[in-house]
Amino acid sequence: MTSRKIPSIMGTQHPDNANAPFWESSQQPFISAYRETDEAFENFNELNVDEYMWDWEGKHADAAVIDRLFSTEYDYFKDHQIGRDKFLTFRFPNIWEEKGYNLMQAMTAFLSSEDFAHDLGFSRPLFEAILPMAQRADQILKMQVLFEKLANFKSAEFTRSDKNSPYIEMIPLFEDFETQLHAPEILKEYLNLHEEHFGFRPKYMRVFLAGSDSALTAGFMSSITGNKLAIARLHEFAEEENIEIFPISGTGSAIFRGGLSPHRIDRYVTEFPGVRTATVQSAFRYDFPIEEVQKGIAELKEKLPVAEPLKISPDDQKILTEIAEESAKFYSNTLDNLVPSMQAIFKAFPKRRDRRQHVGVLGYSRSVDGIELPRAINFTGSFYSVGVPPEFIGFGRALKHLDADHLSVFVRSYPSMSKDFNELARFVNMDALQILKTQNAAWAEVEEDILIMQRIFKFEIGPKTREGQQHAEIALQVVQFKDGAPVAITALINRMAQLRHFLG
Repeated sequence: MTSRKIPSIMGTQHPDNANAPFWESSQQPFISAYRETDEAFENFNELNVDEYMWDWEGKHADAAVIDRLFSTEYDYFKDHQIGRDKFLTFRFPNIWEEKGYNLMQAMTAFLSSEDFAHDLGFSRPLFEAILPMAQRADQILKMQVLFEKLANFKSAEFTRSDKNSPYIEMIPLFEDFETQLHAPEILKEYLNLHEEHFGFRPKYMRVFLAGSDSALTAGFMSSITGNKLAIARLHEFAEEENIEIFPISGTGSAIFRGGLSPHRIDRYVTEFPGVRTATVQSAFRYDFPIEEVQKGIAELKEKLPVAEPLKISPDDQKILTEIAEESAKFYSNTLDNLVPSMQAIFKAFPKRRDRRQHVGVLGYSRSVDGIELPRAINFTGSFYSVGVPPEFIGFGRALKHLDADHLSVFVRSYPSMSKDFNELARFVNMDALQILKTQNAAWAEVEEDILIMQRIFKFEIGPKTREGQQHAEIALQVVQFKDGAPVAITALINRMAQLRHFLG
């Protein structure tokens, strides 16, 4: 057993909050890069998160974060040491997908923070990092080798009396269905490369599974299936290779992006048992009363470490893989035709963080009819804003297409399906959908998806509460005026996000 504390809760900088953070005196939902150090401390102190992701991928990040935290909150971090009790985990830029301007700065921050912590008598604060969009074993090792070279250079040339540790642990982030499904094969090759270079095998690994980008690229049915397959296969791999594996699940509050909110803790633990670290993104932390957030975090901390990991038989794994691949076709074929009519909404979507240009599993070149797709949060929120939750796209037709064996396996593997779609049906606005159909015939396919799901699960379509009614009314306005003034559309999108407790 590893002697280190494995964090159960990772706070992240995903910009999916509708409301201002509880710690923000200006009451603005936008969080600048300059306030993210304060945010990290408030998340540790007030919400009792174990870990906070410091994100260098496609965004601005402060390299002096450890210096600032130790300088401004010395007493707190003397008692709650980063790297021992609390964790600040950098997400490196992926140098195969974006320019590596930030990578050396991020790695240098590891080294300087180790020096500062040493002088204060603290633990080494930074020792592991996330590699986003990991595709191959050699990429994971390459990050470690680069760091090793930089650390040895600094120790030899700049700080001979205080040598830095030249080793960091890497957390591969697998973002699409294929890499998630084949995570064990990638990790097996990585363990061999690691042993060859460093002379030993790691005793444990943390492995990050994305929930958002996989849904964006292949649809909700493929995404939830891929996440489950990856969790089950990673735990199998851990037993086979005699290594501890601690999966991290990247999930937002929208069901499309994983469905983790303070109101859905039991659903999350039921759907993803074996996840050892859950990401609580901005909507989870800031769009519910703080007492509910604290209670939800405490409940996750209690349940995640002891949940019996998901087991899926080899036969069922094969069937679920086929389901994911087939369902992705229904989703992609429809989405390709919907994207042009959503551009005005994508462009009006409100911002919550300082970002560079778009990177992600889509890279820079992913486009539909020459038009690039937005980030997963913007994408998700945009579809909710026109009264069409994206979970439905392709799902109904894919479900109807399954034969009896496949359907039986899928229903068994997704116990919350009926409850999820009953909840999602409340955000559907059929009047808005009729208008969209007159503008673009592809919306008729989404209507078919919704009606298939309604026939199967016998739900009522439309709102059940006053807030839901307001949400539906605004969705109709968004559709009627979506090609009008972007500022007005942005205001409507913001109001809808507050009503449903997440931006996207």
